[in-house]
Amino acid sequence: MAPAQNPISSQHVAVIGAGAAGLVTARELRREGHTVVVFEREKQVGGLWIYSPKAESDPLSLDPTRSIVHSSVYESLRTNLPRECMGFTDFPFVPRFDDESRDSRRYQSHMEVLAYLQDFAREFNIEEMVRFETEVVRVEPVKGKWKVRSKTSGDISNDEIFDAVVVCNGHYTEPNIAHIPGIKLWPGKQIHSHNYRVPDPFENEVVVVIGNFASGADISRDICKVAKEVHIASRASERDTYEKPPGPRNNLWVHSEIDTASEDGSIVFKNGKVVYADSIVYCTGYKYYFPFLDTNGYMSIDENRVEHLYKHVFPPALAPSLSFVGLPAMGIQFVMFEIQSKWVASVLSGRFTLPSQDKMMEDIITSYATLDALGVPKRYTHKLGKIQCEYLNWIAEECDCPLVEHWRNQEIVRGYQRLVSHPETYRDEWDDDDLKEEAYKDFATKKLISFHPSYFLESSI
Repeated sequence: MAPAQNPISSQHVAVIGAGAAGLVTARELRREGHTVVVFEREKQVGGLWIYSPKAESDPLSLDPTRSIVHSSVYESLRTNLPRECMGFTDFPFVPRFDDESRDSRRYQSHMEVLAYLQDFAREFNIEEMVRFETEVVRVEPVKGKWKVRSKTSGDISNDEIFDAVVVCNGHYTEPNIAHIPGIKLWPGKQIHSHNYRVPDPFENEVVVVIGNFASGADISRDICKVAKEVHIASRASERDTYEKPPGPRNNLWVHSEIDTASEDGSIVFKNGKVVYADSIVYCTGYKYYFPFLDTNGYMSIDENRVEHLYKHVFPPALAPSLSFVGLPAMGIQFVMFEIQSKWVASVLSGRFTLPSQDKMMEDIITSYATLDALGVPKRYTHKLGKIQCEYLNWIAEECDCPLVEHWRNQEIVRGYQRLVSHPETYRDEWDDDDLKEEAYKDFATKKLISFHPSYFLESSI
């Protein structure tokens, strides 16, 4: 897209959330000359990476009156991608060998990711833009601008007017619960992974885990350390699937989907196997949820598709003053936040322009038709999978920023291949040292690290 001919303008922008998406969005907006206020309900930056041992009172998180806990991190969580490809492009996520409190492993703990985000916030003086313990309770359009109502931890409300709002509140707090015929009469315990922290409550139990990717694979292996049996129900498996996954565990089985649950405590899988279970753990993902946002009915969420968004970022009739950073599900999360926020910032300043509202809607309708023709369910609209790099490079070209590096994309691809083929060991045994070396040489060439690449390559674990 050609640069706009208009003079560069500065906007007063509200950013909702100070997780990874909100932090880099605030930085890019300020770099572009905008004034920024970041609203964060927690006491610190980090978003979903802030671990809390506390879980919600309702283990399924269905009670609308429950006290909401925003963290979904469990105690044993380690990243499922190498650190090199996780970091922002100009602030590499490298090991801190000089600090014994830090986790130098290539696949690090959630605490190390939080520490990295805190380092990022300090490096770019982002916290001075953040209002902590301040929750956004309502956002609505008013005479071409946006009124943002916020509430402090002391219940003090405040209304402010902004030229633009960028929503970066994440999508890991409103659990999606799979429907199981007969579950209302089933007598056992049920919990969503959002409220899972440690395996201890499942000691000597027979546990069914629904979902076998990312959190499902991790949590099932965490629980089987203490449980009598763990049975994974996998939608991706064939109907007659009944197998033991590779690894040292003798009490872990993978099945096809659940067929029914019964009052006698039994769970019947579609492969015909019957298990009498004590607990069910739902590792079934999350719903997009923006309870504070009022667009006068323009936007809606249909089967977990946020409608309507141009390239998952801009609602055509409200663009560019309303935008979303971080909606798509993909491996290169932090870099996605960075590239999307560069686009938002440059469009708000007038340095680049969006297509007309009609053209954007036409693009959205075409993309929906393409997904439908491919048989992709509506709920997967924002799951980009193999096209994630193509998507990010399209946006990068729109706002004239660097494309995703070859090594970064390949670390994602090969990392997920190892996750699938070697779920027990992929974090500690890998076959992509060539990509790791390419990454650190790239950091050195760009003068992003102060040590020679060999310092990290020879020391990293």
